[in-house]
Amino acid sequence: MRAVVDLPVLLSRESEVPLTTQLSDWLRRAMLDGTLAAGERLPSSRGLAGQLGVSRTVVTEAYQQLYAEGWLDGRHGSGTFVADLQAAAPEPVPAPPPADPGRRRRGDLINLTPGEPWVHDYDNAAWKRAWRKAADLPPGNDPDPLGLPYLRELLAAHLRRARSVPAVPENVLVTRGTGNGLDLIALALLGYGRRAGVEEPGYRVARNVFRARGAEIVPCPVDEDGVIVEALPDDLDVLYTTPAHQYPLGGRLPITRRERLLAWARRTGAMIVEDDYDAEFRYDVAPLPALYGLDPSRVILLGTLSKTLAPDVGVGWLVGSPELVQEIARRREEVSDRTSGPVQQAVVNLLERGDLERHLRRMRLEYARRRAAVVEILGPVCALRGDTAGLHVLAELPARVVPRILRGALERGVRLESVDMERYHLGPARVHGLVIGYGSASLADVRRGCRVVAELITDLG
Repeated sequence: MRAVVDLPVLLSRESEVPLTTQLSDWLRRAMLDGTLAAGERLPSSRGLAGQLGVSRTVVTEAYQQLYAEGWLDGRHGSGTFVADLQAAAPEPVPAPPPADPGRRRRGDLINLTPGEPWVHDYDNAAWKRAWRKAADLPPGNDPDPLGLPYLRELLAAHLRRARSVPAVPENVLVTRGTGNGLDLIALALLGYGRRAGVEEPGYRVARNVFRARGAEIVPCPVDEDGVIVEALPDDLDVLYTTPAHQYPLGGRLPITRRERLLAWARRTGAMIVEDDYDAEFRYDVAPLPALYGLDPSRVILLGTLSKTLAPDVGVGWLVGSPELVQEIARRREEVSDRTSGPVQQAVVNLLERGDLERHLRRMRLEYARRRAAVVEILGPVCALRGDTAGLHVLAELPARVVPRILRGALERGVRLESVDMERYHLGPARVHGLVIGYGSASLADVRRGCRVVAELITDLG
């Protein structure tokens, strides 16, 4: 076993940056530049706190954040170790048979559209074990509209580790995913005569779900940082927003604007629906606090396993005040909506054994490689937005060239989407370009597809 490494960390109490953030930033840099090698054992939280002259809480919280991000591994009874950033992925799923000659199908294209994760490199043994254990339980006849109690407990703990969300089981309701969560919120808070604000441009499912429940949809403009608080009307009942990685422009809502947004919600009485759809994936930046953690009384947090594991799993979560969660559960029971019990139990098994967090750590590193490839190839030929987090970036381009690039890329076997598409807008587009998703293509395909895009941008620019 390696000896415990001596960390030459210097923290400044005069800095505006919290000590925990300073320490976690230093450790990240040390692991990236090789100062800390894979497998090296870090000091105990008590030992490092004594060395630095800080409280043990500072070190514990920094270690917990780095565990959640995949930088550290823990070995029971042995200590804290630097994770192997070059760890081999699990054995890939065999490739499907080739398409019929002369016929191009969607599966033959390099898919650089947003919103789709990589579903191939999962731990097959863990997946089968989770479902075998779930199948051992008898089917239930009285489903809890809140979800399985133990799953709510595990999800609350997961959110505390991964997103620093101060959640307990009473705050959590298990959904079938983001769309289902939006529908349950609309069922409880919206209806005919109510007004729902959605980001413009933004996520069309939120618009569609709220409209289907009878609400009037109000477009709320965004800029490079996210929703513009000063442009929000005072008569909204609900505001849907994606502050961790605005969809599709990619902005991260700054902390000062988050505070203004919450002040607006408190003043107007509106509820904020925070969609945390891909917030687990961050690159080169420290995480910003979830809106929910800043004011649980005015925010409902939505999350899903669709991006973390696979869309086909069909499990997500809704986090709110205990009173609101109970009201949503009551309305849910009235319409006989539920999340599958066996599916919930399988997720329990993945969380309980740590399989889901190991998968998340592995995919953080894998997506970081793909994001780096996008930035390396497209950064020199166009302006990129949203490259610090998530599974997509926005490549800003003149409106006149966007349709030609879409056609040219498709002819060369690359499938793309434009931010100009009607699916993102209620009004005319103010920002133009390509929404480059790198979740569902392999690293090699991401590189090939981005080279095609870069050549087209250069030729048409």
